[in-house]
Amino acid sequence: SDVTFVVGREQQKVFAHRCVLACRCQAFQGMLSQGLGGSEDSPGSVPPQGPFILGNVQPEVFLAVIEFLYTNSVTLNSHIALEVLTSSVEYGLQDLCKLCVKFIKDTLSVEQVCEALQAAVTYGQAELRQYCLAFIEDCTTAVVRTRGFHELSDVVLAQVLRSDRLAVDELDLVQAVREWAHVSSAVLERPVPEVAALPVRELRLPLLAPSELATLESHNQRDRLIPVESIAAAWRSHALRKGSGVPSHLCRPRRGTRPRDHHRHLDPHAK
Repeated sequence: SDVTFVVGREQQKVFAHRCVLACRCQAFQGMLSQGLGGSEDSPGSVPPQGPFILGNVQPEVFLAVIEFLYTNSVTLNSHIALEVLTSSVEYGLQDLCKLCVKFIKDTLSVEQVCEALQAAVTYGQAELRQYCLAFIEDCTTAVVRTRGFHELSDVVLAQVLRSDRLAVDELDLVQAVREWAHVSSAVLERPVPEVAALPVRELRLPLLAPSELATLESHNQRDRLIPVESIAAAWRSHALRKGSGVPSHLCRPRRGTRPRDHHRHLDPHAK
C-alpha cells in the first residue's frame, strides 16, 4: 500500500493503494491530490502516504466503501447499511448507493423503517422514500411505538401524516404525535407547541367523535400541542354537520380510521 487512513474513534489503520482510490472515486482523487501537495515547507499539510484522519466514520463503514472501490461489490449488514449509504452519497458513489438502497429495502424492519425514511429524505433517495412510506402505511400501529418514530424530524413526520393509507385510527395517531412531540421537546429544548407546529397541521381532528374531541381538548390544556384554532374548527364541523372551513383532506378518513356516525356528514359527496 502507499496510503494510510486512520479511521474512527478506534483510530483503526486502513491501508490502500492511491491509484485504485483515485481512479474509482473523484472525492478520493481530490483528497489524495491535496496530500501530494505536501512539502517540508508546509509542515501542516498531509504527506503523500498519509495518514489521513477520518475521525467521524466507523471503521466497518469505511472498510465497506473500500471493499466496493476494489471489488465493485459490498458486504452489508443492518447495523451499517444506512451509514454506508450516507458515505456513498458523500463520496459520490452512485453504484454503491444503489446497492445500499437494495439491501435496505430487502431487510427493512419495523424498528428501522423510520430511520431509513429519514435518510431517504435527507439524501434525496426517492425510490427508498416511497418504499419506506408504503412499509409504514402497512405497519403503522407497530411503527409509531418505535424509537425511530420518536426520532423523526418534524418535516418527515408531516410527510408521513399526509398519507391516506396509514393503518391506524386518528385518535391513536394523535397520541403518537403527542409522544413524539414530548421527546422532541426534551431533545431540542424547545416548547412542545413549537416543535410540533408542522406535524399537527396534518392531524385530522374532524374525524374524532365529540366525546373524543372533548377529551383531547382537556389533554391539550396541559401541553398546548394542538392550536386552539384547529380544535375549534373540528367542533365547528360537528355543529354544522359538514367540514366547513376545514381543508378537505383533514375530513378524509384514512385506511385505518374507525368509522364514526358523523363521518357521513364530512363526505362532500354524501346526500
